[in-house]
Amino acid sequence: MSATHTATPGEDEVPAEHEVPEELSLAGDFPPVDRDRWRELVAGVLRKAGREELPDPVEDALRRTVATGVAVAPLYDADDAGDLPTAVGVPGLPPYVRGARAGASPEGGVPAGWDVRQRHAHPDVTVTREAVAADLENGVTSLWLVLGEGAVPVEALPDVLADVYLDLAPVAVSGGSPAAEALLALVGDRTDLAPGGSLGLDPLGVHAASGEEQDLTGLADLARRTPAGWRTVVVDATVYADAGATAVEELGCSLAAGVAYLRALTGAGLPVDEAFGRLEFRYSASADQFTTVAALRAARRLWDRVGEVSGASPAARAQRQHAVTSSVMTTRRDPWVNMLRTTVACFAAGVGGADAVTVQPFDAALGLPDAFSRRIARNTQNLLVEEASLARVLDPAGGSWYVESLTESLAQAAWAWFTEVERAGGLAAALSSGLVRDRLAAAWDTRAKRLATRADAITGVSEFPNLAERLPERQPAADLHPTGGLPRVRAAQEYEELRDRADAAPSRPRVYLATLGSVARHTARATFAGNLFQAGGVETPAGDGTSGFADAGTTVACICGTDGDYAQSAAALAAELRAAGAGQVWLAGKPSLGVDGVDGYVYAGCDALDVLRTVHEQLGGTA
Repeated sequence: MSATHTATPGEDEVPAEHEVPEELSLAGDFPPVDRDRWRELVAGVLRKAGREELPDPVEDALRRTVATGVAVAPLYDADDAGDLPTAVGVPGLPPYVRGARAGASPEGGVPAGWDVRQRHAHPDVTVTREAVAADLENGVTSLWLVLGEGAVPVEALPDVLADVYLDLAPVAVSGGSPAAEALLALVGDRTDLAPGGSLGLDPLGVHAASGEEQDLTGLADLARRTPAGWRTVVVDATVYADAGATAVEELGCSLAAGVAYLRALTGAGLPVDEAFGRLEFRYSASADQFTTVAALRAARRLWDRVGEVSGASPAARAQRQHAVTSSVMTTRRDPWVNMLRTTVACFAAGVGGADAVTVQPFDAALGLPDAFSRRIARNTQNLLVEEASLARVLDPAGGSWYVESLTESLAQAAWAWFTEVERAGGLAAALSSGLVRDRLAAAWDTRAKRLATRADAITGVSEFPNLAERLPERQPAADLHPTGGLPRVRAAQEYEELRDRADAAPSRPRVYLATLGSVARHTARATFAGNLFQAGGVETPAGDGTSGFADAGTTVACICGTDGDYAQSAAALAAELRAAGAGQVWLAGKPSLGVDGVDGYVYAGCDALDVLRTVHEQLGGTA
């Protein structure tokens, strides 16, 4: 076959319909849409969904609270941000909203990214030493060692770090003064240490967790002995997040703690700039990615303001941030979903400009992590930095009307809370008086109501539970957190308690789903009801009417069908179920249906935890 090509007449001519215009108009074929038109369309959808009375403006119907006093709207444009884009500065310069870093790595000419920091608390020295080596060989750039009873023995620190090049990998410790002194003794007078290490002292965090007041007078001495480029104090705001704080309380408490430490350090003779340089801040990063991004940006702006009024130089005011994936969002049930949660949280921490990030292993709530879960934790960061190139862009959320507006709202609300704490005498006084505890309890109570109604869904726990799951076995971890002060909460804890109760019962509790009508008519509500009851560890056998009730081995039933079927048959079916031995009858639908003979209703927005506790009590458990 010949490879010669002979052009046909007109072959090189481009048809008129394929000619590229000199100017391209994006979305040029679509009519322009303004906010008023958007409101009309949204109102139409809401009315079709049954919302007769709508607020003015209509977007108020779709606002969602993300932190105390802070709500987000469904739509943002330039009018919402106002002059914010010009007020946030540039990366690396005050007010540091867009990040404390502006430099590039000398090798690649791109932003250096964040410090991948892995946490280790295994009490077996050999296990920890091997885990440290594996981490440093596979992408981790710094270590966080928890020292003390139940964790890495303080006296074993030299053995754990025997093979670590401290001029390449900085080390941060937790464990109070004994841990700090052990690290100082280990590094001695070395001047070649990698910057970024930390003594991890946080007496106010101990006060918050234990309820016992702490002495701050020794901080200045340790600060003077801290190696250059290292931090003495870690303002650990995760203590407040783990007690139920929203981003507003977490930020405000961190500012109050930071100011208290500045007073202690400067009062003992340290210059202001040096005092600022001895502080690091640790924040929680959650799967609410935009709130996490905005909170980290707001934290830097607020700390810069503290530095400005304290007389610190602009360079000293850049807040060093260590973000840790949230313990509150971590579940014991279906722990594999935690991989998704921590990935989103890590992404948000990176986008938000954190200097160091720790991803907790997906099995953290089950016990001590194994080699696989540690590998997944570090690889989550490796993938985002190396393969997703997330660190190549500084402040990628900058300029977003939504993110800039949310950053401003969080900053304003957090500053108001911070000043309230200061008026109460400072953080130590606010902790002792109960002001902080009460504020956090109110914040958690609001969140708990959303969790109970499943407005905040927990995949694998409150939604789509798997009763047949086999959890991975892990070595129990010692409780390393002081008690007596602020509580520690997890979003999934109450559902998991019900699951544990069901698993421990001699036979698994059951609710019989009594269906009405054809499969097509009852499937939607039967599926909904089954999902709700299974969230409490309750099995849900189903049958047509009362046909399978006797074999279900239960005294609780739930009628599932359509509104039309309920009007015709639900009351009669409830009576039949009572006659067959049902002590409790539910109906999948809203209370407005008003069906005679039923004890309660399950529907989107009902208090699922209250329903489940009532069912457990009926079936012989303790509510």
